[in-house]
Amino acid sequence: MAKRKKSPTSGDADLLKNTHIACAGDIVEQNIVDTLEINYMPYAMSVILSRAIPEIDGFKPSHRKLLYTMYKMNLLSGARTKSANIVGQTMRLNPHGDASIYETMVRLARGNETLLCPFVDSKGNFGKAYSRDMHYAAPRYTEAKLEPVCQELFGEIDKNTVDFVDNYDSTMKEPVLLPVTFPTILANVSLGIAVGMASSICSFNLNELCDTTIALIKDQDHNVIDTLPAPDFIGGGTILYDRAQMEEIYRTGRGSIKVRSKYSFDKSANCIDVTQIPPTTTSEAIIDKIIERIKSGALKEISDIRDETDKKGLKITIDLKRGTDPDKLMQKLYKSTPLEDSFSCNFNVLIDGSPRVLGVRDILIEWIRFRGKSVYRRISFDLQKASDRLHLLRGLEKILLDIDKAIAIIRKTEEESEVVPNLMVGFGIDEIQAEYVAEIKLRHLNRQYILKRLQDIEDLEKSIAEMKDTLSSKAKLRKVIVNELQQVAKKYGQERHTDLLDVSSIEEESVDKSVPDYPVTVFFTKEGYFKKITPQSLRMSAEQKLKDGDELILTMETSNAKELLFFTDKMQVYKARVSDFNDTKASVLGDYVPSKLTMEEGESTVFCAVTDASYAGFMLFLFQNGKAAKVNLNSYATKANRKKLIKAYSDKSPLACMMQLNADKEIVIETTGGRSLLLDTSLINPKAMKDTQGVACFTLKKNNAITALRDYVPGEFVKPNRYRAKSLPCTGALLSTEDIALKNNVMLF
Repeated sequence: MAKRKKSPTSGDADLLKNTHIACAGDIVEQNIVDTLEINYMPYAMSVILSRAIPEIDGFKPSHRKLLYTMYKMNLLSGARTKSANIVGQTMRLNPHGDASIYETMVRLARGNETLLCPFVDSKGNFGKAYSRDMHYAAPRYTEAKLEPVCQELFGEIDKNTVDFVDNYDSTMKEPVLLPVTFPTILANVSLGIAVGMASSICSFNLNELCDTTIALIKDQDHNVIDTLPAPDFIGGGTILYDRAQMEEIYRTGRGSIKVRSKYSFDKSANCIDVTQIPPTTTSEAIIDKIIERIKSGALKEISDIRDETDKKGLKITIDLKRGTDPDKLMQKLYKSTPLEDSFSCNFNVLIDGSPRVLGVRDILIEWIRFRGKSVYRRISFDLQKASDRLHLLRGLEKILLDIDKAIAIIRKTEEESEVVPNLMVGFGIDEIQAEYVAEIKLRHLNRQYILKRLQDIEDLEKSIAEMKDTLSSKAKLRKVIVNELQQVAKKYGQERHTDLLDVSSIEEESVDKSVPDYPVTVFFTKEGYFKKITPQSLRMSAEQKLKDGDELILTMETSNAKELLFFTDKMQVYKARVSDFNDTKASVLGDYVPSKLTMEEGESTVFCAVTDASYAGFMLFLFQNGKAAKVNLNSYATKANRKKLIKAYSDKSPLACMMQLNADKEIVIETTGGRSLLLDTSLINPKAMKDTQGVACFTLKKNNAITALRDYVPGEFVKPNRYRAKSLPCTGALLSTEDIALKNNVMLF
């Protein structure tokens, strides 16, 4: 019976009250560098060495543990088994959760279409790498085994070709590396993010990879790009090929490769079918982006888009409007959607436990060195086994020369334990040989058996001599590697999936060429409504419909091909084209610009500028602190097709007014205090920086603010020099009696 725990007495309570943990609550000063090294560096190194960066055999630890488990489960030659069974067995080596193990297996599977050279033969729904929403089934529903190519990973693993270490609980052994017979490090895509570094390795065609490795073994000065022109991706597509750029990637291990989707045009259905896409995107991402461009009005040639992917493979169908040129449309889509995307290369590999960014040539040389060690260890293992076998047969040979004597020794030996020593003495053989002879069955003591064993001796002697000769010659070791690579290419090699398109042969299609150009009149209101009207429609009705309280701040005759700059109250500018807006009539309000251009919540427009592709002229900004900034309009021009620019003007003081200047001219600035300033804009030096604070222009009186900025109309002042600025800054002048009277007359008539 368990004793009841004694409750503390008052004396015990006093004792507990006086008891304290040493140094508890004390503040100890520590060097931050030492703390990081002690607490953070072990974690960082664990992620780099044991999780994210692949080693020279082409695998991360999670891949290697999974594949080795499947090999030990006899899934290389046996039938498929449930994926859940594989996941459970793998946890003996990788105890980081079943979900991550299964996800690793999915990426290695043929059905997922991630790898150019898959290692798992899958059955069931393993999802698709090119789909964001097509998820894989649970492991209890799918089955898997190893692909035949895994024979090249495990065929010689039991011949001391690689080192083995204990698993996490020391209950079994696992390989440090796999003795791969071809450069798997470059045969498949490998992505990983560690701490402070990452790895991104593209895949290469197996035939080209083996040929290049063989060429390097024979000649270390071989130019890799001659036999390995470019990467090859399982999803196909077309690489925009620039040899000089590719050579730089091959040399440094870093760079970017542009990949385009492949498409075909169905003339009868007037639609484009996209069947191959870049490896860095998904079909859903492409469709979402195209829909976004359609809603913004940038793609008016498309009537519908849908995902028609089925068991036959990927298919994105784009229905075209009548008269659309499919090739020109695809050029636009390549520029503005993930139908053309870039694969960023960062060939970071663990070499002897150290992460190194290497070029393709250096990676292959390191793999040849690794493979050379594995082949040497394998042949040494076979040599030792053959030598041991020969040693046994040498002893058997002596026995077989006088078999009657051996039988007599065994029959005359009284105790079983004395049989081996008596044979050793009788024939002059050692204990191992004698033990082997003693275990031979009586039925084997016939002429056929004897002759076969003697023949085995001759064959073993010849084989041992060849192995010793190979181990002593680097040239013969290299020849072994070459023969294995040739066999791999012959058995598992495939044609290229990804085509190459020389960038010099690509004709750039100008987007502006497809924009129809005709005269229009544009209207922009204070509330942010914009509309364009053709001259024919404008003649029918010149009275513009506006919201209550709204007013026009821009009316301009221009053309449909011009560009628009919409400045907002959040110091941003949104770029558009007049052609982005539909032709309309005077009886409609027009398009609400913040919604049309998907501006930020609460953001509203304050000005609209109209320009052409040259971006000639200036933007003049007048701030409440009296400063004025004249910015070159070409500061808002961009080579890329950007739709929004930040820091469109200075935020140091609230904006009072702004104006577009095609050339320098005289303007009038007015304040709440009744002062006016006649200013020639040439006095303000233009700036290239959009958010320049400008120069002091108007010295404001206390409690006064700028109210208007407008063009100067000759004759509106009796004595213009009274208000004209000679230098900056200037205070302006109050209106004279004559000018007040003139202004009143203007207002009356």
